[in-house]
Amino acid sequence: MVKRPSRQEVGKTGEQQAALYLEKRGYRILERNWRCRSGELDLIAEADHSLVMIEVRSRTGSGFGTAAESIDARKINQVRSTAAIYVHQTGFHNQDRSLRFDVITVQFGRFPLEFEIQHIISAF
Repeated sequence: MVKRPSRQEVGKTGEQQAALYLEKRGYRILERNWRCRSGELDLIAEADHSLVMIEVRSRTGSGFGTAAESIDARKINQVRSTAAIYVHQTGFHNQDRSLRFDVITVQFGRFPLEFEIQHIISAF
């Protein structure tokens, strides 16, 4: 019998694949799993003079909808408020760069070897 990966294993592996995907495309990863009182930001990166907050969603099946469909208004608000704290704490608001929110979905076939990545730039 094949052991199903835990939700945490799927999430961690998805975030690793998303970071590798971004690095191959010239993004510089600044933070992984940055946390504060309002929540967590999966990946924070720099690209083209922009600070990019990346929400990563991973799935091994489609029984509960697609990974992108799992990002609702509550999650968007939580990511935005957490990003505001990050920007304030790091002094980013004093720099002449834009802020962007991307979503990366990782859909696994045979976990962890087979997967498909979708990058939604300026998702919200």
